[in-house]
Amino acid sequence: MNSKYIKEDKLLILEMTEEIDHHQAEKIRRKADDEITKYMPRKVVLDFNNVSFMDSAGIGMVLGRYKMINMIGGSLEMENVSTPLKKIFDMSGITKICPIINGESEIGI
Repeated sequence: MNSKYIKEDKLLILEMTEEIDHHQAEKIRRKADDEITKYMPRKVVLDFNNVSFMDSAGIGMVLGRYKMINMIGGSLEMENVSTPLKKIFDMSGITKICPIINGESEIGI
């Protein structure tokens, strides 16, 4: 996972660089939590551009980050979500609380 923090916008972008299964989800959780704690952003964007596979552990990872950022008064959005991942997010109900955005034009970069 790569991260990018934009201080002026208090925006943290977390770019997923691997397939998200049980083992990878735990690593992503730890890294994401460290970055969120370090920067205390107002908005976190999860970029799924390089992810073609995700299992239920990925859903839990997203929900956990949503709860964490929500507790500090921020918001969570997802971008570059492939069609198969979007189906998973829609079926799980995540898209009702974490919107999918179209990319950089909507986050002000």
